[in-house]
Amino acid sequence: MTTEPAQNSDELDAPTSDQVETYLRANPGFLNERPDLIAVLAPPSRFEGSSVVDLQNVMVQKLREESRDLRDAANLLISTTRSNMIIQTRTHAAVMALLGADNFDRLVHVVCYDLPLLLDVDTVSLCFESTGTNHPDYADIRWLPAGSVEKVLGGAEQPYYRLLEDVEDDGQVFGEASGLVRSAAIARLSPGASIATGLLALGARERGAFHSGQSSDLLTFLARVTEMCLHRWLPTAHD
Repeated sequence: MTTEPAQNSDELDAPTSDQVETYLRANPGFLNERPDLIAVLAPPSRFEGSSVVDLQNVMVQKLREESRDLRDAANLLISTTRSNMIIQTRTHAAVMALLGADNFDRLVHVVCYDLPLLLDVDTVSLCFESTGTNHPDYADIRWLPAGSVEKVLGGAEQPYYRLLEDVEDDGQVFGEASGLVRSAAIARLSPGASIATGLLALGARERGAFHSGQSSDLLTFLARVTEMCLHRWLPTAHD
């Protein structure tokens, strides 16, 4: 008496070819839900005839799409990294220029005339709230009504900056350049007792040049350095 060899449990559980075919016909979107399986399937050779599906061509197209997506992602990463490095380098150059100012007049000049070139923006404005008393007559400083900073940035508990994608200025912040500015980055300045709270405002003629999705680290850093330089020179500004 002979006995049949015991069948592997995996073989007993495996569906038949007819069952696989029945399932796939009932679920035509199966490979769309599990596209990773295409990479492990053995495709047939190319045949002529409308009844034959060219899986090999599907695989090639999928690989091409994946390659294109990877290439686009790599290009975006390279572009973003290059842009961030340029902005960082420009910010460092601007900070060095601020620290190199040897008096208040020179500091104001650096902010209003050098920073636009160094930062590649169209205009930079230095604004302070008027305290109601006689303030120094500096043509390059914009004087704002009391409470203007809080109106723009909110109270002291709010962020020290705002990135405005689309802005229209009435001339209060950017003066004669207000008609040019369509996007702005604004940071709070708290220079001390000599002059009230103020703003460091960067303006660009291109709408969307600044937007809420951008990092604010470098803008905040630039504003804090400007603040420190103001602290250094304001006590002697009227000597």
